[in-house]
Amino acid sequence: MDLEFYRNLLLEKKAELTALDEVSSDARKTVELDQTSVGRLSRMDALQGQAMNKAIAERRKQALLRIESALKRMEEDEYGYCMVCGDEIASKRLDFDPAVLSCSGCANQ
Repeated sequence: MDLEFYRNLLLEKKAELTALDEVSSDARKTVELDQTSVGRLSRMDALQGQAMNKAIAERRKQALLRIESALKRMEEDEYGYCMVCGDEIASKRLDFDPAVLSCSGCANQ
């Protein structure tokens, strides 16, 4: 297994997610409820957009945690092994998601 290849993939994904989070931080800011400057429907749209962006940010945060966990497993020589059964995870599965925690057999259970 080429750990350096997977380490680079993980670091690229981490950088991409971090950049996306920084760019979208304005979309998660508190929505102004001043009725004189914004109509009711516009406020509702803004609140819905804010909620969606917060949910997206939470998914990004979870993905970053998975990436950090994978990088830590690399340091501990545990990367590429299923966290459930201990078997080696197929390289095609790691190519698709280098932060995956389990083999396809355990994931389907």
